[in-house]
Amino acid sequence: MESHLEKQNGDVLQQSFKEMISTLPKENRWGFLEDYYQYQGFWISPSFLQGALSAQQQFQAQPTDVILCSSLRTGTGWLKSLTFATITRTSYNDSTTPLLHTLPHDVVPFLEFDHSQFSANLHLGIPLLATHLPYSFLPRSIIDSGCKIIYICRDPKDTFVSLYHFIAGHCKSKNAQPIQLDEAFELFYEGVSPFGPYWDHVLGYWKASLEHPDKLMFLKYEELVEDTVLYLKKIAEFMGYPFSSEEQQQGVPENIVQLCSFDNLSGLEVNKTGKHCEGQGNLEMENNIFFRKGKVGDWKNYLTTEMAQRFDQRTMQKLSGSGLSL
Repeated sequence: MESHLEKQNGDVLQQSFKEMISTLPKENRWGFLEDYYQYQGFWISPSFLQGALSAQQQFQAQPTDVILCSSLRTGTGWLKSLTFATITRTSYNDSTTPLLHTLPHDVVPFLEFDHSQFSANLHLGIPLLATHLPYSFLPRSIIDSGCKIIYICRDPKDTFVSLYHFIAGHCKSKNAQPIQLDEAFELFYEGVSPFGPYWDHVLGYWKASLEHPDKLMFLKYEELVEDTVLYLKKIAEFMGYPFSSEEQQQGVPENIVQLCSFDNLSGLEVNKTGKHCEGQGNLEMENNIFFRKGKVGDWKNYLTTEMAQRFDQRTMQKLSGSGLSL
């Protein structure tokens, strides 16, 4: 049990974080129910920022941990499902896996919030944890421990369109008025978006992957879509849970890919009707909001030619000289 003194110190720490956050530049033009604050170059909600500051102080990573990192709407839930199913493949089968009755975001906890859930998972031998935080925000212990980091990114145009629909859907569920797509476009373009600027988020992890390729695996959503089985094998190997030749002959990787496919997961009752972070105020969301299309190139249905060109120019400008293309 947590001692009274520890709780008191924790409360004092949280209060100091709140006071510091209240002094930061803030924005609320996406139609959110709370302001977003700019901290060390990124726009973050107060609940995520407070969680990040707490994690920086308190989280102790172990060398065996696997941290899944991403910005919003770049394939986080899919990556959580694939890695969870891979690591737990000897504990569960297709009919007993928690993915059948639990949202992927609740199966793999977020570093910023779910410390107790992570402890429970560790006891079950599941060393997975996720975060939307930029690389520069990660707790020092994650870098120092040498644990594995997997980062997934996505074409900025598809990321934006998916993010816009995600936020608009959330606003509607809370009876709030979402902003227009062209307004949201300008905000995202200028970098004023959750965990944005998006390009800076991607670049932070890209540069770290070049420096530590054995510790940080950099994935592109589009490549994962194109050959999911191939990349799943690479992910399993990287995490230290490689598929044996016997498992490959039995089609285990293919089974996991099928289990975690968009069509399969989006059709499950829990992902159509359940709630994420139920009872936690602004964090509470309908599970179905996390499943929209999962398609590559869906931006073509929403962005004008001029918008797409502006995005491409911004991407080239931001990634210039990095060796990365999106």
